[in-house]
Amino acid sequence: MNPLRTFCAIDFETTGSVEGYPVEPWQVGVVVWTLGDEPILWESLLRVGPRPFHPRAPGRHTKIRRELEQSPQLTECLEPLRAHCTGRPMVAHNTATEQGCLRRDVPMESFGPWIDTLKLARMAWPNLESHTLESLLDTFGLAERVERHLPGREAHDALYDALGSAILLDHLLSSPGWLEAPLDVLLHPDQQAFYRARKK
Repeated sequence: MNPLRTFCAIDFETTGSVEGYPVEPWQVGVVVWTLGDEPILWESLLRVGPRPFHPRAPGRHTKIRRELEQSPQLTECLEPLRAHCTGRPMVAHNTATEQGCLRRDVPMESFGPWIDTLKLARMAWPNLESHTLESLLDTFGLAERVERHLPGREAHDALYDALGSAILLDHLLSSPGWLEAPLDVLLHPDQQAFYRARKK
């Protein structure tokens, strides 16, 4: 049986690293995933002032810079964040980014425990050529499920990527050998096979 009945997937899109400036989030997407129910979706653009972005930072930020300057700060989004995330396991693809954004902007808040779908994918499918979220969704035919809920969206949109992480985790937990995986395995996946494969 799936060990997670409900969890919260989250994604931040950020400015990327630019010398002399902090890494700042400019979009957040949140998905509450409950088995058997329709996902609950929430998103917000986030305020970023007149500063440079990394030239290879993905997403549509270049088209909405003026809108970003008038968007709420993450601290102004605490009410919906708490409502959706508190008391649920948190899921993200490479959790370091999401945890870093939350620690930086709302350090007094406590979210988690955290499940990293990047690490889980490396454990489950160590020999895949790529473990990016976009590649995994394509490999397992999951992109259509994301797009059914978010028509017109694409990768590197925060809500698209949050929903993609949720659907990827649901797919993994429905796979043979993972149906009864204990929560500790999900929280601390063994990536040794992935690193061994990379050395060959």
